[in-house]
Amino acid sequence: MANILVVDDAAFMRTMLKLILMDAGHVVVAEAGNGLEAVEVYKRIKPDLVTMDITMPEMDGIAAVKGILSFDPSAKIVMCSAMGQRQMIMESFTAGAKDFLVKPFHKDKVAETIEKVMSI
Repeated sequence: MANILVVDDAAFMRTMLKLILMDAGHVVVAEAGNGLEAVEVYKRIKPDLVTMDITMPEMDGIAAVKGILSFDPSAKIVMCSAMGQRQMIMESFTAGAKDFLVKPFHKDKVAETIEKVMSI
């Protein structure tokens, strides 16, 4: 079980991912709608793991990953992106993300990826 911060600018995506994570036995301790908010929330609650959308207003997911990792180099962040964003996925790994999930989310893949990253 992990305490997770879910970050996505689309409320329905946050809700969908939250339900999948809760079904898998995790606790969603907070949500954020953009990268700036994600960094602030992370600093306040220090969750075990963050799911981070790449494309968001205010601050994108890649900049948010860098912001979180500069505060906590051991942060575990899983990027979430739509199909076809290979370049952005590569950039997110370079920034320090541990893994990625492709939208639309598949319940088994989400559970498997969270378990894998939590064991790193």
